[in-house]
Amino acid sequence: MIEIRRAGPADGDALGRIHAAAWEAAYGPFFEPEFAAREVRSRRTRWHARVAAPAQPSTEVSAQAQAQAPAGRGTILLAEVEGRPLALSVFLPSPARPGLAEIATFYGHPDGWGTGVAAALMTETLRRLSGEGCAGAHLWTLRDTPRSRRFYAKCGFTETGATRTFDFGEGNLLAQVEYERTG
Repeated sequence: MIEIRRAGPADGDALGRIHAAAWEAAYGPFFEPEFAAREVRSRRTRWHARVAAPAQPSTEVSAQAQAQAPAGRGTILLAEVEGRPLALSVFLPSPARPGLAEIATFYGHPDGWGTGVAAALMTETLRRLSGEGCAGAHLWTLRDTPRSRRFYAKCGFTETGATRTFDFGEGNLLAQVEYERTG
């Protein structure tokens, strides 16, 4: 059974395990091994402060908090299968696209890939942001991650044609593409 709920202060370890495992599997190959290992370790611990602090609009988040939690603060959802945490999402009002939400973070643990937990979490994420009055959502993903791009397309997102580069801190600029879903 899949259960989806808002993450709370006790969920820092679970969120960190999901983020670290998913990031390592999807993004690790783009980086030098030492950098990738350091980033995986960082992702295991960065969620504690995020779930302990009260949510704030993204415009009020300090530069330090942004660095520790690149997606800013927002609603953090956690999906569990038979009590095991396997996926997370973070969404907030889009600072760039009025009326839309930005899905700033969406990760599924590799152990959950293909089980339907990520699809269930996306459905619930979209339901909640719609309930908050958002007309739709947009997100960014790495251009060279076909698994995530297929997933977003399967969930009804389409490419907007917008692109940008993102530096995870190594100086290696990676191309990202934007996806959007309205209605």
